[in-house]
Amino acid sequence: MGEGRARLRKAIKVAVLATAVAVTASGCSVDEVIRFGWPVGVTPQAEEMRHLWTILALASLVVGGLVWGFTAWAVAFHRRKGEGELPRQFQYSLPVEIISVVAPTIIVALIFAYTVVVQNDVDKSIPNPDVKIDVTAFQWNWKFDYPDNPTGKPISTLGTSETIPLLVLPTDRSIEFTLTSQDVIHSFFVPEFLFKRDVFPDPDKNDTDKTFVIDKIDRPGAFVGRCAELCGSYHSQMNFEVRAISPDLYQRYLQLRTQPNPATGAPNSAGDALAALNCGRLCAPQAITTYPFKTDRNDQSASTRTTS
Repeated sequence: MGEGRARLRKAIKVAVLATAVAVTASGCSVDEVIRFGWPVGVTPQAEEMRHLWTILALASLVVGGLVWGFTAWAVAFHRRKGEGELPRQFQYSLPVEIISVVAPTIIVALIFAYTVVVQNDVDKSIPNPDVKIDVTAFQWNWKFDYPDNPTGKPISTLGTSETIPLLVLPTDRSIEFTLTSQDVIHSFFVPEFLFKRDVFPDPDKNDTDKTFVIDKIDRPGAFVGRCAELCGSYHSQMNFEVRAISPDLYQRYLQLRTQPNPATGAPNSAGDALAALNCGRLCAPQAITTYPFKTDRNDQSASTRTTS
């Protein structure tokens, strides 16, 4: 028995040491470790979902550790000692049977309750959001409209085979997205939102919720957007970019979108308006987060690279 305990203690020490070496050698901070690979969220809802994921992962590890520990304990100290000698039996132990039923029930109930709270907040609606965006998905690109914008004029951004559409949004403002598809099911996905929403054709007829709201975007930045639902040949190239800028820059951006471009006479595109803001990298007139996912479907080499 003493030898078995020594082996168990040695195994535990090796496991703890290996875990410590793996974490410290990778240069991960505590925050990075408990995110378990999730991106850093930029919305309050994203943080809520990250917390839910962290709690679920840690709870799973604790339960798994207990199961592994009890299994190792049973193997080390309750195996048959000799010919015809059986270890002590527990199949009729009332405390063990009660714990094995009650404890999992409590764990599942707590997880369910917390999940419902987070889900309700993620799916909530706001009566009067600060910004409304209509998102239209189609094979294989995106169209973004700005209804009810302060200029009173139509503003729209359309992606093409040569152009990755830029979805410009303000920070620190509530934003409501209304999603629809012109053909098949797509999925609106921004990794930093830690959230995706399927985009259905004719959502009213399909009885699906076509809107969702984020309380705000916490910080300025450029964030890649994807279609996360396999939708056809060029699904992998169906990208867009979220450009989050300060509210004052956003108001200037909307005004610029309604003004004519001196070179063409047409209203400024999203890239033209951003370039006119002259606010550094965030105002670059082309997407800066989607490399190497090019959208030029006439470039066969690019298509090969992006679909390989």
